[in-house]
Amino acid sequence: MADERRAQGKAMRRKLMGEAYADKLDNGLYQHPIMQKFAAYTQEAVFGTLWNRPGLDLKTRALICVISDAAQGREAELKIHVRFARNQGWTEEELSEALLHLAGYIGAPLVREALLAAIETFKEMAAD
Repeated sequence: MADERRAQGKAMRRKLMGEAYADKLDNGLYQHPIMQKFAAYTQEAVFGTLWNRPGLDLKTRALICVISDAAQGREAELKIHVRFARNQGWTEEELSEALLHLAGYIGAPLVREALLAAIETFKEMAAD
C-alpha cells in the first residue's frame, strides 16, 4: 500500500511541478541522502495521500498552498506552490490578486514578500 501511494505521489508531484522542474530538483537538491528521505516521505504522505484525495480539484488545492505559504512567510515553499498554481491554470494576475487580498488579513509585509517571491517565480517560469 505504501509503495502504491508513493508511486501515485511521484506521479502527482511531477504533474504539479512539471517534468523539467521535477528533474531539476531530483538531480540537485534531492541527491543528498537526507533529502532523499524527505522526498520519500512527502511523495507518499503529501503527494500520494493529500493531493490525491477527492473533494477538491488540483487547481483549488494549489491556491490553498499559495495562501498558506504566504500567510506563514514561507518563501521557498511559496515559490514551489506558485509554480504548481501556474501549472494548474491560475494566471499571474489571479495569483497576484489573491496575494494582495491577504494584505488586510496577514499584513502588508508578508504580502510584499509573497509578491516578490511570486514575481521571481513568474520570471523563472517564463525563462524555462
